[in-house]
Amino acid sequence: MSVGCPSRGRREALRRLGRWAAVGAAAALFGRVTGWSCAPGEACASCSTPEGCEQRWTAATFVWQLDPNRCVQCGRCATSCVLTPSAVKCVHAFEICGYCKLCFGFFQPGAVALTEAAENQRCPVGAIRRRFVEPPYFEYTIDEELCVGCGRCVKGCTTFGNGSLHLQVRHDRCARCNECAIGRDCPSRAFRRVPAAWPYLVKRKV
Repeated sequence: MSVGCPSRGRREALRRLGRWAAVGAAAALFGRVTGWSCAPGEACASCSTPEGCEQRWTAATFVWQLDPNRCVQCGRCATSCVLTPSAVKCVHAFEICGYCKLCFGFFQPGAVALTEAAENQRCPVGAIRRRFVEPPYFEYTIDEELCVGCGRCVKGCTTFGNGSLHLQVRHDRCARCNECAIGRDCPSRAFRRVPAAWPYLVKRKV
């Protein structure tokens, strides 16, 4: 009788047992932190049904986020969110920005002059600030209180620039709906669940 390595079936059973033990430990820790007595798939006094518990766990441990690599700047982030203005805002990845004098995210196509006059700007609410750095560089920052998430600046930057402007769900204002209204309407299926501990999919320099 062999006393060497366990059989494939036994190894798989041990691995499965280890996974469930890890889940149980995480559930216990999460319960201590939140005060919940339930785990996914169970029912407790707070939730009444297994489905209710699952929704609470999902809402607490995962959040909705927009994948900038799949976004097509359709404009629905501004109109489909349950919040007004939308929880989706333009963010700027400064490390990949060219700091261009002619920024296609800032200026309207065919702008008559490269100035901050409203008629020259692509943003309909003036949410992008332009600051001179040194010849020929300018820095562009987003006023998130004004931004409505329309994506017009992102479309310009993505089409003609390096794509440093992109959209993200800002979790300091997101309602954390169990079913994201924007995600449901998104034509490119760019919304997905990400761990709440790492809630952003910000572009990085490659």
